[in-house]
Amino acid sequence: MDFNEIRPYTDKEIKEATQRLLQEPLFFRAVRWLLPELTDTDIVDNLNCVSGYYDFQKIFMYTAIKRIVKNSSDGLSYSGLENISKDKSYLYIANHRDIFLDSGLLEIILFENGYDTTQITFGSNLMSSQLLVDVGKINKMFKVERGGDKVEMYNNSMLLSHYIRNTVESGTDSVWIAQRNGRTKDGHDLTQPGLLKMLNMSGSGNFAEDFRKLNIVPLTISYEYEPCDILKVKEMFASRDGAYTKKPGEDLQSIISGVIENKGRIHLTCGKPIDSELNEIARLKTNNEKIKALANEIDKQIYGNYKLWKTNYIAFDLLNESQTFSSEYSQAEREDFLKYLDSNLDNTLEHKEEFKEMLLELYAGPVVNSKL
Repeated sequence: MDFNEIRPYTDKEIKEATQRLLQEPLFFRAVRWLLPELTDTDIVDNLNCVSGYYDFQKIFMYTAIKRIVKNSSDGLSYSGLENISKDKSYLYIANHRDIFLDSGLLEIILFENGYDTTQITFGSNLMSSQLLVDVGKINKMFKVERGGDKVEMYNNSMLLSHYIRNTVESGTDSVWIAQRNGRTKDGHDLTQPGLLKMLNMSGSGNFAEDFRKLNIVPLTISYEYEPCDILKVKEMFASRDGAYTKKPGEDLQSIISGVIENKGRIHLTCGKPIDSELNEIARLKTNNEKIKALANEIDKQIYGNYKLWKTNYIAFDLLNESQTFSSEYSQAEREDFLKYLDSNLDNTLEHKEEFKEMLLELYAGPVVNSKL
């Protein structure tokens, strides 16, 4: 199939893109904002050193994400790298809590430990300018088309399915994709069956073997303080009476908020490749049953690998008016979290109590799911 419309840039296209970036004032502003020690001359010199995606990631992306972690968190930890091999390609299916950082944090961890970085899904809704397209596709991102009529959606899904399968099975790259369309807003990290159905579109018809070849690794990202938490509950509140329509620039606002807001501690866990489980799943009668069982298997690992923070335990007890997890936190930490919630709710007086309950549900969700 012809993947030219969605694939990342080739080395030749990267050189052409860097020349466009040299003429893009907004790129210089963004780099200086993230890395203020760089002068315009430094940025020009660094861009001129870029001949492929590895150079761009090493010079710009790795440094920028490390700076974000330093400035807006209390540290990044990780586990589970022993579950993956440096000479294999995987499909990382991850819970989705932040538009930019969920995949970016995986990339710096892989980079620092001698693994190749992955290709990353890039929603067409975020490709709103040539600048964003260039930065994304230099950074090994490939387009996921959003919207369209039924025929267009089917064709786009088929193309995407074949692209992901071709990339992983050929050993070209690993791939990162979120378990769902849109970030988790209620605290429950659920894999959408539609995602797995899309991946299955390019298969041969042998359920177990087709998914085994994709080397699915569930990936869990755990933030002590949820990125964009108040924005998420406001969106969920607004969508109660129907589909939520995002305002122009809302995704960009979420990206910026996710970058600058305090996230406390962050932990990322690589799960184990789903393999032997597929044999049992394949014995189920219908395809829908198989898809549901595979989604449950992915969710089981994501739930089980979630790093539960004090904020999660406190939220659970506040929500349930209990002392179930009081041994996990102090009274002072409980009061600090309540002050944090109140500071987020200062401008939501009309629906303050409803928003507060939704925030608590967002933070308590991982505790609830860990018991499943």
